[in-house]
Amino acid sequence: MRENNIGIAGIACYLPEVRISNEKLVEEFGTWTPEKIYHKTGISERRIAKKELVSEMAFEASENLLREYSIPREEIDLLLLCTETPDYLMPATACIVHDMLKLRKKSGAFDFNLGCSGYVYGLALAKSLIAGHLAQKVLLVTADVLTRFIHPGDKSTRTIFGDAATATLVTNDGTAGNIGEFVIGTDGSGAHNLIIPSGGMALPRSEETAHERVNRFGNIRTKDNFYMNGPEVLQFSLREVPVAVRDVLEKNGLVMENMDLFVFHQATKLMLEHLRQEIGIPEGKFYMNMEKLGNTVSSTIPLALIQAQEEGALRKGMKAMLVGFGVGYSWGATIVEW
Repeated sequence: MRENNIGIAGIACYLPEVRISNEKLVEEFGTWTPEKIYHKTGISERRIAKKELVSEMAFEASENLLREYSIPREEIDLLLLCTETPDYLMPATACIVHDMLKLRKKSGAFDFNLGCSGYVYGLALAKSLIAGHLAQKVLLVTADVLTRFIHPGDKSTRTIFGDAATATLVTNDGTAGNIGEFVIGTDGSGAHNLIIPSGGMALPRSEETAHERVNRFGNIRTKDNFYMNGPEVLQFSLREVPVAVRDVLEKNGLVMENMDLFVFHQATKLMLEHLRQEIGIPEGKFYMNMEKLGNTVSSTIPLALIQAQEEGALRKGMKAMLVGFGVGYSWGATIVEW
């Protein structure tokens, strides 16, 4: 666990001001109740980026991190930005954020496109680049405005997702804890179950892709909108996450009892409860915080870490297992010592 002493030195976030409550959604839909939505999702409200771009949210989260932890911006060697909703097809949004932050020109910046597993993959990238002597301080940013791609009439996804950005400093300068070994995996056969079908080269947007369709549950969407096959995603999670948990413990030479906290991607309460019971994680060690935030894709794990630390559930010296899983299908897990 102490290889190269590479760890997380700080995390900060940016949350959009707009809040959409279950009551508001019920008013719009004319069906369900706030209690039913909460029972199914564990979410009572979600933050929505009405106008903010990913670059703007990433900038605000990064500025909060630099200020809260007194980090000189000239010490940042590399900016990694995880997003699925970039400002442009090109250039990389990371380059735009790099300029907004006024980082030095000798520091690198690039995007990587991942969803719910993105934070764990980002930590793996940051650790590898530091271990390879390409950087000492890496700014890892997660930011998405996925709700902008959700159809207003799609009850199945509007009740779940929110927007947010986070910024994490990963360093080997002796001020941080330690990031352990990783396990990562991919099953691209499930790519179609979490997808925005149009907008890329495979299917450019057109009048046809903007045509509205209503499914048997009354949810409305077009091919320009985000689509999630909930039952298939649940089955994927129950199939792969328990294996990832077992493998990451083995790779780090640890057992379940060594863990102080388990922080999984905050998908929905229903899914996480299924996973907790399947894996056998004690309820007191299993952290959930999606109630006031919703599922913010790659930002859920760092947001949970921030809140867990504020509440005292995560303290110096503790070992926390981080597990991300979703779009791709992709998944990743690691163990961090705080």
